[in-house]
Amino acid sequence: MTGASWFTPSHGIIISLLFGFALAHSGLAALRPWGEAKIGARLYRIFFALVSIPFATILIIYFFNHRYDGLQLWQVQGIPGIKPVVWLLSLISFIFLYPATFNLLEIAAISRPQVHLYETGIMRISRHPQMVGQVIWCIAHTLWIGTTFMVVTSLGLIAHHLFAVWHGDRRLEQRYGDAFLKVKERTSVIPFLAILDGRQTLKLSEFLRPAYVGVLGFVLLFWWGHPWLMQVTAQVPW
Repeated sequence: MTGASWFTPSHGIIISLLFGFALAHSGLAALRPWGEAKIGARLYRIFFALVSIPFATILIIYFFNHRYDGLQLWQVQGIPGIKPVVWLLSLISFIFLYPATFNLLEIAAISRPQVHLYETGIMRISRHPQMVGQVIWCIAHTLWIGTTFMVVTSLGLIAHHLFAVWHGDRRLEQRYGDAFLKVKERTSVIPFLAILDGRQTLKLSEFLRPAYVGVLGFVLLFWWGHPWLMQVTAQVPW
């Protein structure tokens, strides 16, 4: 397998898009204290969204349109039971990916956006649930698609989220100091590790929140609209 046979231009483009998004997203997160001091928390959240959302949209559309580029490493889509497994893993990944839906008013900058120090709900399972969700999503979609483009995309996404683990902890320690270090001692990055070694106790009642119903609804809507979404994105000429 030579480089020319599988490394299409789209592989390099998705790497560049992922790097650019990571730079913008993590960079703006790092600049948040400075930015909020200059223009206020609400306006900075709006600026953050105006940069992140269009960038993410471009990245997602490009991914949809090129996901089968490169070499097909395996093909499991015809195997019975694989599709339900992929959808189940996708559902689990979204539950981890979107704990921020607990603060929709802050996300929309209706309420004053704040940095929170959580230690309940999904944080008992992992202190960095978005990283866990992204890894699960990448495993599911890499299994389903099986191309070199998908592998490159997954490696880039996972690398970004592993960096975000370090970056997020660093920012929380700078902001909260000893209070965060105590939370760090009682939680784990690896899923369920803090529960297994007795530092945390899983409380199912903390998961009975409207946000999780919203995530489930989103996944069902996405499942229903998936074919339509593929058709729409295919009309974009890049």
